[in-house]
Amino acid sequence: MAALEQIIEDFAFLDEWEDRYRYVIELGKALPELPEEKRTLANKVQGCASQVWLVSHVSGAPDDPLMTFEGDSDAHIVRGLVAIVLAIYSGKHAAEIAALDALEIFGRIGLVEHLSTQRANGLRSMVKRIRDEARLRAVA
Repeated sequence: MAALEQIIEDFAFLDEWEDRYRYVIELGKALPELPEEKRTLANKVQGCASQVWLVSHVSGAPDDPLMTFEGDSDAHIVRGLVAIVLAIYSGKHAAEIAALDALEIFGRIGLVEHLSTQRANGLRSMVKRIRDEARLRAVA
C-alpha cells in the first residue's frame, strides 16, 4: 500500500484530471483484496453508492490504541479512494485519527472537486465511519 506522502507527491506531478483518475485506479489495483469472509453487512459502509467494506483492527494502549484498517470496494475508482483513505488513517493512534480530516487532504490534492456527488458522499461516509470509531476508542 502506498504511503500518504508518496501519494501527495505523485498527485502534485499530475496536472490533468484524467491522469489523476488513472492514478487513483492504480492505487486501487494495488490495494490487497479483502477476503470474502470480511465482506459482511457489519463491515459495509452505509451511504456509498458502490459497495465498500472497512475493517478496523485495534492494538496497544486501551486509552489511545493504534488503529489499522483494511478496505475494499466493488468499483475501481472507489477502491482507489479507499486506498487513499487507508493511507491517511491506518497505523495512527485513535486520538490522531479523530482529529484528522481526510477530506481536507482530498481537497489539497485536488480530488474532491472532481468527484461525483455520490462518490463525494460515499467518501464522507467512509471518513465519518473511521473517525467515529476512533472517537469511541480515544479517551480524552
